[in-house]
Amino acid sequence: MPEIMTAEAQWQQGLKFQVQTGTGHELVLDVSVEDGGEDAGPRPMEMLLVGNATCMGMDVVHLLKKMRQEMTGYQIRISGERAEDFPKVFTHIRIEHIVEGKVSEEKLAQAIEMSEEKYCSAYAMLGKVAKIETTFTVVKG
Repeated sequence: MPEIMTAEAQWQQGLKFQVQTGTGHELVLDVSVEDGGEDAGPRPMEMLLVGNATCMGMDVVHLLKKMRQEMTGYQIRISGERAEDFPKVFTHIRIEHIVEGKVSEEKLAQAIEMSEEKYCSAYAMLGKVAKIETTFTVVKG
């Protein structure tokens, strides 16, 4: 039986929405003042990037632990370039993984590749419309 995920978005005012996920978490989404909002929360398209970064990050952390790598820090930087015309989908996404600790570059590359090719649903979805470039750095410590 397929997993069903839910969320509810309640309009507040302007272009601001109060969102509650099916797991009970709440957040506000909005747009900039210039675009008619109050700048009261992240943009919906930013949340797609956040979802992709954290989906991959959770995979990489889990996989590196299974590979017995001693990670002491991890940062993911992600940026997305959007089409000029509506619906302004992402056309190019850049993801940079910065991992600190006693981590093999080969193991990190393997974990990232496994996330991209097998585990990360967000990456799989966004990769259908955008070119995704991934880089990584290991900071020994």
